[in-house]
Amino acid sequence: MHDLHHPGSKLKLGLTASSEGGIFRVWSESASEISLHILDSQDSTITTDVISLERADGGIFWCEDERLKLGISYVIRADGPEGPRHAFQPERNLLDPYAKGLVRESPRDYHCVAIDTDFDWEGVTKPGTGLSESVIYEAHVRGLTRVNPLIPEPIRGSYAALGHPATIEYLTNLGITAVELLPIQALISEPRLINLGLINYWGYNTINFFTPHMRYAAESTRAQGPAAILRELKTAIRELHRAGIEVIMDVVYNHTAEGGHKGLTYSYRGLDNSNYYRQDDFGNYQDTTGCGNSLNFGNPMVQQLALDSLRYWSEELQIDGYRFDLATTLARDEHNHFNPQHALLSAMQSDPIISQTKLIVEPWDVGMGGWQTGNFPPIFPEWNDRFRDSVRRFWLSDIAQARNNGQHHNGVQELAGRISGSQDIMADSSPLASINFVTAHDGFTLWDLVSYNVKHNSANGEGNRDGANNNSSFNHGFEGETPNPSINFARRKAARNLMGTLLLSAGVPMITAGDERLKTQGGNNNAYCQDNVITWQNWDPNSHQSDFETTVAHLISLRKQYPALRPRSFALIEEPTPEHDQMLWFSVRGDEMTVDDWHNPERRTLQRLSYHLMNDGSKQGLLLVINGQEQVKNVTLPKREGIGSLELLWDSALELPPKRTILLNPGSKLRMVEASMQLFLVR
Repeated sequence: MHDLHHPGSKLKLGLTASSEGGIFRVWSESASEISLHILDSQDSTITTDVISLERADGGIFWCEDERLKLGISYVIRADGPEGPRHAFQPERNLLDPYAKGLVRESPRDYHCVAIDTDFDWEGVTKPGTGLSESVIYEAHVRGLTRVNPLIPEPIRGSYAALGHPATIEYLTNLGITAVELLPIQALISEPRLINLGLINYWGYNTINFFTPHMRYAAESTRAQGPAAILRELKTAIRELHRAGIEVIMDVVYNHTAEGGHKGLTYSYRGLDNSNYYRQDDFGNYQDTTGCGNSLNFGNPMVQQLALDSLRYWSEELQIDGYRFDLATTLARDEHNHFNPQHALLSAMQSDPIISQTKLIVEPWDVGMGGWQTGNFPPIFPEWNDRFRDSVRRFWLSDIAQARNNGQHHNGVQELAGRISGSQDIMADSSPLASINFVTAHDGFTLWDLVSYNVKHNSANGEGNRDGANNNSSFNHGFEGETPNPSINFARRKAARNLMGTLLLSAGVPMITAGDERLKTQGGNNNAYCQDNVITWQNWDPNSHQSDFETTVAHLISLRKQYPALRPRSFALIEEPTPEHDQMLWFSVRGDEMTVDDWHNPERRTLQRLSYHLMNDGSKQGLLLVINGQEQVKNVTLPKREGIGSLELLWDSALELPPKRTILLNPGSKLRMVEASMQLFLVR
């Protein structure tokens, strides 16, 4: 009657329903009894039918029944043994881990709905943008559009607003190729936050890995139920794809919203606490996420849950890629040790559907041996925290230190490693293994990074104890907003240096939404619980913010125009070939870097000359010149065969991209403003 199997997986779990009836399967190694309860269509507190499930091999409980039709509301209940590792509550309604539709009755009560997932994609397919061509934009579905005046008020902050022409036009004009959405799988807020009158805004607190978060649908859509919510999200994805923009989801498979030992029970804990979660024999959770629990990816069925979820979003919702939160937890074996050959990672690489998506990892967690940057297999590009830290130090904390005591801590050596693709970290891969970022949702915004020395998180209700203390930020002489024009100019220039370094480096750049308009969070570096103007995108930029947005769009267009800015493999010093670009380094004197130039922390000037071999056999050359000191530098431009002249493409000392053509001769002196960078095209 039904397709019982799914390619690449074992038995199909969850509810497969039609108008004639259906099959339901759920896994629990520990349960002794599981029943499915069909709820009254008008009053979900009333059970109309109870179906006892049969136990089959491998801990699969199942039934085939004509009452399992599309449109039904249902929950499951489970009973089983007592003991420190178990948490069975036979009267507790539980969610099907594979439910495709959810309805929220109250903060504690949800039920599942069997929905029709049919949708007309109108022939629109995934853009299929290569990693080397990608410019990722990390955004929050709600915050991105919540106050955009070009979007109708009733749908602002929703999936519909994400797919609205005003949003798409904005992203297109900026040059974004992929939006990376903070979690949109069904989530809840922790009771502690609700008691403070706050919510979990970022959403790293999932209760179900197959359903879209209902709060992000427009109010009129929510009133129509889960099938309409799914359609609204699919419509947004379709329209973004139509414009050539990919959709990457931030996914949180490392833990669930059920929290620690005394946390809430929604689904997994009540079904099989002993096997879904990592525990010792006394029932103590082994938490490598800092969120109270960690899913046990040493268990093949927990691995299958994640794989089936990824396959569903990739096929049913046409998602282009994923960013795995605290991904080290996903690759911990049965002994809780990180294993780069972990079965889950291997299955993703070999799966014909999942392997075709972008699989970006946050390569750390909070457990022992949790920091694993550079250690994931090549198919998994990694958030490069070393890039973030090196670039911040070079442009901010080093300059602050030099102001205070006359000496810099770092020279140019580490920065050169980062802007050339972090080969010291990603040695077994390519620059495309490095997702470069200077800011992310977590931490200071770009503007706050150049405006605050310390965090200001009192609005979070934790006495400013939350959030990172070490930010490598620099307020340029005054804490917070100031009318002082010279401080504000220095801040904007520093922001241009940071953004310029990000977009002109080898690797895959990720911009945090709002940074292109110098958005502030008032110094809050942990705005996870702020669903308000602190986190919402600014749609009323002042002239300086608009100028900065123009600069970001210009830098992105340069990146797209010149392949020498986005090498696909690590560059060599030899002549460029179809496989390798050439990268050469020069000092302030215009000659090749000496050992002292590389290792002296006071040698803070660097020239990077990159050549890319074009399809027609010609060479494309770009020269990036960096002055990392707060003093004017006269830099001798390199003199090499093949350099006729150098055309200025961008100067971070300017508020706007250059409007007229400026040509310089090789070997001539370039006067560089203090702490600035310039990019030239080799003519």
